[in-house]
Amino acid sequence: MISARPWRFAPLAAALMALVLIAATFSTQPLVAERVSGATTAAAVLETVDPAEVGLSAERLERLDSGLQALVDAGELAGVVALLARHGKIAFVDVAGVQDIESGRPMARDSIFRIFSMTKPVTGVAMMMLYEEGKWRLNDPVSRYIPELAGLKVYAGENDDGSMKLVDADHEMTMRELMTHTAGLGYVLNPRHPVNRLFLEKRVLSPLEPLSAMIDKLATIPLLAQPGTRWIYSVAVDVQGYLVEKLSGEPLGDFLDLRIFQPLGMVDTAFYVPGSRLPRVAVRHTAGENGELVLDSRGEPFTRPPSGPSGGGGLFGTADDYLRFTQMLLNGGELDGVRLLGSRTVEMMHTNHMSAEATANMRPGMGFGMDFMIYEDPAAAGEPHAPGAYYWLGIDGTWFWIDPALDLAFVGMIQHRGEAQGRVHGLSRNWVYQAIVD
Repeated sequence: MISARPWRFAPLAAALMALVLIAATFSTQPLVAERVSGATTAAAVLETVDPAEVGLSAERLERLDSGLQALVDAGELAGVVALLARHGKIAFVDVAGVQDIESGRPMARDSIFRIFSMTKPVTGVAMMMLYEEGKWRLNDPVSRYIPELAGLKVYAGENDDGSMKLVDADHEMTMRELMTHTAGLGYVLNPRHPVNRLFLEKRVLSPLEPLSAMIDKLATIPLLAQPGTRWIYSVAVDVQGYLVEKLSGEPLGDFLDLRIFQPLGMVDTAFYVPGSRLPRVAVRHTAGENGELVLDSRGEPFTRPPSGPSGGGGLFGTADDYLRFTQMLLNGGELDGVRLLGSRTVEMMHTNHMSAEATANMRPGMGFGMDFMIYEDPAAAGEPHAPGAYYWLGIDGTWFWIDPALDLAFVGMIQHRGEAQGRVHGLSRNWVYQAIVD
């Protein structure tokens, strides 16, 4: 825990610990990093304080500290980085385990993770920056900005010959529906559905092709449901990424870098990892046949910007970078004198925008804003958050939440596929909230 030491690693052999100390001396530190453009930028980090200063119990935070360590020691996780901030200041930092069980590379505070769907809130912020500029409005049809998506048919079952039965949409999907996963679009996560199978067969999401190619393919695939009627986790945020390019006139990666990452000091966040930083990338693991951890690598990251960056899941980044992003939102759109959004715009993003019909297939007590899941009734959801807390996560285990009522933000980073992912997410909520004493 940060009050006791800057960070900690899982217990390792003495020789490995010596290597850790050497690496800590000579590795790239989170205070300074070099952007790919060549300009050197200091990575800003939030002030670190004693937990008591922000109403947290250091003694109770030991449960979070020892709990995360125990998951590593038990072989359920290879490694973890966790940061907790309250009232704009860091009160807890934990770094445990290794980036890669085969090489034994120790996890570090500046380890780089594939954050996958935690990209979505970043793209959502970019969209809302353009909303503030008057580039679009919530009830506009998406086809006003993407004509290729006009007139999409809706899947309504199968015909006798096994072909898809298609009907007309009740209305054109709106920008509000696109921002809330209620547009009826499909995705790649459930290949059993015939619409989603088309996403895989047509390779709708390909980082090797420009985002315009994604739109051309989407235009040939029907919707899964009538727009506005169901919450369906979808390709909607990749479409938002295309809209950022079209509405701003800039490549998505450039827009995010110039308008979000650089202003916030997020120096290690991008759609690729420069070759010099590859040793800092954590590798995905999973439980093997006997329950032991095994590598489950997705391969090497891009070392140059991809042609089709995924606004729904393509970013790499560090825990400190993402904590600065969450703190900006917690502050109502501003951090360290830099304002990205107006406070009312941020409030709109974490306000439920869905009808009771659309949320019927969701967990009790939940709502959905614009690229955030919201705890409307945490008690009904079985969670300790205050009402109005909002969050998202990444498929390889990264997770975060923001609790405006308690002025708190948490960011956790793991690279793990399997049951332990859900366990650590849930337990972290227990351990954080029991430490709040003021």
